[in-house]
Amino acid sequence: MAITLPTFEIATKSIGKPQVGVNGYDGRHPGKTTLLKKGSTREGWEGERTRALESDILLDHDVELVMRDGAKLYCDVYRPADSADEKIPALLMWSPYGKRYSSVDMLPVTTWRCGLKSSDLSGWEKFEGLDPATWCPRGYAIVSIDTRGAGHSDGENQIMGARMGEDGYDAIEALAKMPWCDGNIGMAGNSFLAISQWHIAAQQPPSLKAIAPWEGCGDLFREQFVRGGVFEISNMDLINKLIIKGQQGTEDFCEMYKRHPLAHPYWDDKRADMTKIKIPAYVSGSDFSSIHTMGSIRGFWECQGPKWIRWSGVQEWHDLYAIPESTRELLDYFDYYLKGKQNGFVENTPKVRWALLQGGDREPIENIPVEDFPIPNTDYRDLYFSSEGKLAEAAPKEASSVSYVSRGEDKSNVVFDIKFDQKTQLVGIPKAIVYMSTPDYDDMNVYIALKKLDKDGNPLMHMTIPRNRAWAPSHAEIAEKDRTSLLLVSGSLGVLRASHREIDATKNPHPNWPWHPHTSEQKLERDEVVKLEIGIWAMGWQYDAGESLRVEISGGHDMNHEIRHFSDPTKLPGDETLNHGRHVVHFGGDYPSKVILPFVNIQ
Repeated sequence: MAITLPTFEIATKSIGKPQVGVNGYDGRHPGKTTLLKKGSTREGWEGERTRALESDILLDHDVELVMRDGAKLYCDVYRPADSADEKIPALLMWSPYGKRYSSVDMLPVTTWRCGLKSSDLSGWEKFEGLDPATWCPRGYAIVSIDTRGAGHSDGENQIMGARMGEDGYDAIEALAKMPWCDGNIGMAGNSFLAISQWHIAAQQPPSLKAIAPWEGCGDLFREQFVRGGVFEISNMDLINKLIIKGQQGTEDFCEMYKRHPLAHPYWDDKRADMTKIKIPAYVSGSDFSSIHTMGSIRGFWECQGPKWIRWSGVQEWHDLYAIPESTRELLDYFDYYLKGKQNGFVENTPKVRWALLQGGDREPIENIPVEDFPIPNTDYRDLYFSSEGKLAEAAPKEASSVSYVSRGEDKSNVVFDIKFDQKTQLVGIPKAIVYMSTPDYDDMNVYIALKKLDKDGNPLMHMTIPRNRAWAPSHAEIAEKDRTSLLLVSGSLGVLRASHREIDATKNPHPNWPWHPHTSEQKLERDEVVKLEIGIWAMGWQYDAGESLRVEISGGHDMNHEIRHFSDPTKLPGDETLNHGRHVVHFGGDYPSKVILPFVNIQ
């Protein structure tokens, strides 16, 4: 199966078809309207019931929306039952995840269900989207769509890009003309539902009045599948096997990487042009998303309308569904821009708020107002790799080196530490400049992680759900099987494949965030020392006196992906894309390897 575009073909793979009883699907019911009664609940987890509805809600099933090419997409519309005599704004939830696929369906595959309880959800919310139980009683319609190729919507599934953006444009304009709609449309939601907002808002549909991307990647090549030039299937195998259902197929990112491992129009189309977004944007993000961190930041930098950014210390799904303050503020935002309520949102909401992670059993320090991001007057300090695994303020005069095994049973790493003698806050975008070589191959995949150590030198990780929702008595007692990337974060990560080290400085979005064009490979000679500038994703950590920062360099990061066991390693790119043998880190003398850290004082 394949979709043909003007200049290239998109490889596709098969997906399952909708089945009654799977992922909330209960069959097709075009033209049907159901009354969801106030007080009703659904089956939740382990015999619990979901959150009771606050009011009666009308559910319009399988509403047809016609795209510019004639394709028909289908959506479910949830409306307050008491609004029959008035027109209301709508909030569109855009993803291929199934319009009835809820968080109740998804979260059992995650660790501790990300700390969520059945009572946090109604079960009517589209996974990662807003819950009708919250929004309909407050005068909004919630629209959950099966995007092109999902469910019974026409075509093959499209994952981001301009064509999906055009579908979003057409859907928004069709919804704005519905008899119950007042013509004001907003978009909200997390992850896929956030990324899609960048692409759709860039098409500038006239009826789209405000967006709220809640942790949204902005470039599928640089931030998800080929970060730093290193291929990672990310969570797509889980999504394709368990979640997306349709009549045809979906894009095969692994095959597209095999065909186009460098920059290509296919990948260019997966990078949203956020400078075209002129409407208000309320952006949420965090340090610890393995996909979304830098997309959220770039969105805030590049959007051209009124904008806010709120950095969170809580896992994105938990933040969306279980933190009342997050919901209240989002309600105020949409009330202001979609309903015209003069509620003080614009005047009273700081444009930028950040979070400081502390690690261990300590909660994050959140909602710290700052002037901008990066924080003005940040003290960017160079800390140099030196002997005995230390970070020093001056580069050693004598050249030296240390090495690690990049892959296999003997895999190892090298570390450089600095202990702080007073409370220290690091908030912003770090960077590493490292001189490296390998005697064993013509390329290297290099991972640089910034980690926190306690006063005794033990690693500290941040738990991404609040302590009162934890299933273990303390951070130290979390079972090994539960130590997964959704729950625990050890710090910020930088990734670069040495052959992709070329930089186009004219496109650097920030001095510490180098732009790699990925247009060619610069392979290494054996033992050739090369300079690698490695952008490290944003960090926000507080260190007490006696605690340390560690720079860890290795051939791969150490946190397990919960979703990796859904991937078949025999179908991933071959051995030539992996590490081989030993990597050597050079420092001192002619090789001033260092890390650049953002020191601030914000509280």
